[in-house]
Amino acid sequence: MEMKAGEQEDFLAGDAAGAEVPIPRQPPVEFSLACRDLTVATPERRPSTAVHVALVESQECSPGAYSCTEVVQGTRDPLFLTGVTFPPGHPICEETRVKLTVYDLKNPSSETRNILGYTTFSVGDLLKSKEQQLTLSLRTSDGTSTVGAVVVTRLKMGEMEDGEADHIAADVQGQKCTLLCESVHGTTSEKDNSPLMNAVFENPVCKVYRFQTVDNDWMTVREQMTECTLSFSIPRQLLALYVQEDMGSIEELKNLGELSPHWDNLRKEVIAHYGQVISSYQETLGELTKLTGPSFKPSCCKGQKYLEFVPINLHTQRMHVTCPRKADAFYDVITVGAPAAHFQGFKNGGLQRLLSRYETEKKNFSTAYQCIYFSPGDTSKAREVLANIGQLQPLILVLADRLLEAAQHGCLDPLKEALQTLSDKTEQFVHALKDELVKTALLALHAARPGYVSRRGPAVCNNAAGGAGAETPPRQDSPMQPQAQDSIPHRSEYDEEEWDRVWANVAKSLNCIIAMVDRLQDHSENNNVGAPATETPTEAQMEMPQAGTMPPVPTSTPTAATGKAGSTGEWQEKLYPLVITLKDCVAEVVDHATKSMAFVLLQEAACSIPQGLLLKQRRDVVFSQALAALTCGFVMKLYAGLEDKGFLQQLHTVGLVAQFESLLSTYSEEIGMLEDMEVGISDLQRVTFRITEAESQDPAHLQPVVSGRRDHYTVEVPLPHETFEALPDEIREGKPLQVYPVLFNVGINEQQTIAERFGDISLQERINQKNFEILDGYYKSLSDKVPLECLPCSQTQTDLKELLETLGQNVVTKKRKNVEILWLAGTICRRLNGIRFTSCKSAKDRTSMSVTLEQCALLRDEHHLNKDYFIRALDCMRREGCRIENVQKNIRCRKYAFNMLQLMAFPKCYRPPEGTYGRVDS
Repeated sequence: MEMKAGEQEDFLAGDAAGAEVPIPRQPPVEFSLACRDLTVATPERRPSTAVHVALVESQECSPGAYSCTEVVQGTRDPLFLTGVTFPPGHPICEETRVKLTVYDLKNPSSETRNILGYTTFSVGDLLKSKEQQLTLSLRTSDGTSTVGAVVVTRLKMGEMEDGEADHIAADVQGQKCTLLCESVHGTTSEKDNSPLMNAVFENPVCKVYRFQTVDNDWMTVREQMTECTLSFSIPRQLLALYVQEDMGSIEELKNLGELSPHWDNLRKEVIAHYGQVISSYQETLGELTKLTGPSFKPSCCKGQKYLEFVPINLHTQRMHVTCPRKADAFYDVITVGAPAAHFQGFKNGGLQRLLSRYETEKKNFSTAYQCIYFSPGDTSKAREVLANIGQLQPLILVLADRLLEAAQHGCLDPLKEALQTLSDKTEQFVHALKDELVKTALLALHAARPGYVSRRGPAVCNNAAGGAGAETPPRQDSPMQPQAQDSIPHRSEYDEEEWDRVWANVAKSLNCIIAMVDRLQDHSENNNVGAPATETPTEAQMEMPQAGTMPPVPTSTPTAATGKAGSTGEWQEKLYPLVITLKDCVAEVVDHATKSMAFVLLQEAACSIPQGLLLKQRRDVVFSQALAALTCGFVMKLYAGLEDKGFLQQLHTVGLVAQFESLLSTYSEEIGMLEDMEVGISDLQRVTFRITEAESQDPAHLQPVVSGRRDHYTVEVPLPHETFEALPDEIREGKPLQVYPVLFNVGINEQQTIAERFGDISLQERINQKNFEILDGYYKSLSDKVPLECLPCSQTQTDLKELLETLGQNVVTKKRKNVEILWLAGTICRRLNGIRFTSCKSAKDRTSMSVTLEQCALLRDEHHLNKDYFIRALDCMRREGCRIENVQKNIRCRKYAFNMLQLMAFPKCYRPPEGTYGRVDS
């Protein structure tokens, strides 16, 4: 079903007032249904029945459609597995009346139905009944005949009978509950309705079921699917950061100074393209700011330009399981369309192929213009240096002012503490910026100045290129020591001592400050009775910075002294000119380093205009979608594990694995999507998370905040005061939290059949092998640093090491549509306390098949689902569950976008039940 542009805009615009759903504190009302002694017109025929559930708002109003059970065939006493739940926010009270209509589907495949009868009841009647159960007479439409009975039984998810809590507490004492378990105290509803959850997740859709276990007990299962406000807030923040960074790049290029005509023209061209990108991003940001509708981008809008930074169909799905005399458990998965640049298209492939082609063009450009070739590692390093400059220079200036402030008060201890901090940050500044790449880039920049004539001819540039790729000489013992002079390729046109001189001045100015503090301390101690005399600093130590060699930094620190000495302002007066000199010397280093790194980035941008900047835009788009999904998953995982000490220890000690499952084929356009997705997921390695304390519990103060540049982003996740204070010290102190993204792909549709028989699946094989190595490395690191007892346990007997070995064998095995790779990777991720994602092109059809299959597999493996109920449970979830509601939300049609020919190519367990699919636009 194709939507027109106007309809798509209306779909997203929505009603701002209706987008926010108030969530009450009381648990939702949920009940199951069964029928008895149904009477049909043809007695010898056994009916196929379903129950339609609606609310009767008032006597004057007609019933409003609400939900429907699955179809049960061949019995007059059907027991329905699909129950009814009134989700949080639905206007339910004791007076609310519910109408139940029982249908007889003579031909389920054609959905031809006859009404057998109906009945009504009030919510208050159900809640007040002693057995929490009602048996209602089913009457014909005219009310004259009884055609059976309907049994309504209230379901109590997360609520236990007397004595069950103590029993469960004893069972789980000293060990982890099955996978991610609910706390024994409190209900899931209380957690789902917390201010944290309501700030980020909204518009829940709930479905409830009951299934039989192998020991003939009944488990209750609830699905809850929600939208995530981060779908739009993360892209908006990233777009603002992109604009800010590109504006800074323009200023850096302008500050390069005078260049030769060739390089000046390239600079103007690059600046012009930067301006176009900035204008486009600002326009997109403005459009996103106007949106007030749902908090997700439907699949029918994936080709919209102003929505290209927004992830497709991002939703969370949680399965909550209640079993008799066992602790509740829940299982989360994030569903999202494959991060890809759909608006830009895939005619020339995706990011992985385009980046490889781009590097070849850069090398050809460098050869043609006889200039230094800077590798992707060099350009990444250049961005890192610029980021370090932006972080460390302001910090050094603040610390220098703090030193003067301590000197003004004339107290030694604060003065020495301020000096030590300043010295440490200055040395960190040296380590971060004194890189061989900066020196090489300075030479290249000098060669781009007007009037430069190489006395050695083109071969000089080739030597420089060799220098750029050469190994950096080892550092001296002290970070302030100069590197050997012969580490710079000889240039008679260039002052080869200039770069070392600016560093020598930083060292000298810092030495002067240290020596002056020593002198002030000596003066203070000599004025105290009985104070030991110390050696007065020499004139050499007090020598002001000038051209020459760099003296070593004194390794001794001032001896401890307390008390006040000297008149107020005397010490500040002596230190002030030395501090100003240090600031000037640091500024000179920054000027050289900034210009050299800006030139590296200029050459990168100039190598392939406009392809290079268009490629960057594509990467920005894909990364934005991937980061929004990752942040959603991280927040959901964090909220679920706030009371789990083992999880929190794992989080700050090693980090979390984020496993992306992809069902894309390696054929036609989808191979381009997979190439985009691979790079986007890999780029998430540049992201760290940090937990902060929120100003209040206001939803606006609980939204994650993104900061940084393209080379590294930090996502700050605010928590309320009480929650924040309960975290481990390492997390509260702002330790960066790592996430290890891994991607596994197995195509399952008819296009993958073509690829396997006539095409190329090497991309899928390479992705799976590469990411298995990352996952295996994470497990080994985790095993070394965190007790494996902290990880979730499982009802299955297979240990993690064995699962990883089996996965390793599968990723190298030549087998068509080897979906076992996905099952193993998903199981390992859950056992590692990781974050699970499932994707296809739109996260709507194939994703629905995968999510429902995984949920039923978890019920079978972890909660002993009766094998006779496995297929029924799968059909219930696919026919009436959250995933068909997701389809409805996306394309306003309750049909999966499959046809019979396509489904013949699917693995059997990924095929939907009859009547739930049809050829609609996906």
